[in-house]
Amino acid sequence: MTPPPGSFRSLRRPQPIPPLPGQESVWDYPRPPRVEPRSERVVVRLGGRAIADTTEAVRVLETSHPPVYYLPVDSFVPGALVPVEGTSFCEFKGQAHYFDIVSNGVVVPRAGWTYPRPTRGFEALGTRVALYPGQMDACEVDGERVTSQEGDFYGGWITAAIVGPFKGAPGTAGW
Repeated sequence: MTPPPGSFRSLRRPQPIPPLPGQESVWDYPRPPRVEPRSERVVVRLGGRAIADTTEAVRVLETSHPPVYYLPVDSFVPGALVPVEGTSFCEFKGQAHYFDIVSNGVVVPRAGWTYPRPTRGFEALGTRVALYPGQMDACEVDGERVTSQEGDFYGGWITAAIVGPFKGAPGTAGW
């Protein structure tokens, strides 16, 4: 019998999937999270065109979460990032500010965010923007199209090199 969402049993840590050679388990990622520079080519597409392209992304790694990629602001085409009102707070990174993402008449509200004054240890995020990959036409890491993390709160990017299970789906809030 499956316990109802919110019950004690649904809060237990799930069984991690053992990674194969060349893979990473999100259960080996740290908490508090860490920022890691990456050199893979990261491309974001929206409205039928590439709106960002970089080999200077960083990713944030946190236990149970797929990596969240942050791309340099200057890797976006002009006009793709439109600042909007409102903020949120992360206990680790500080206060997030949001962007609508715009391309060829397509507007995705509040689909990008940045930490203009990040906390110590997260300084690399101050000039970078993260996106919800499931709200873009496509996000790619070295040519591989990523899958987005379930749910509408986190912005994890799942590739074949990452194994879970992943936080974000219904019933995983207590992990």
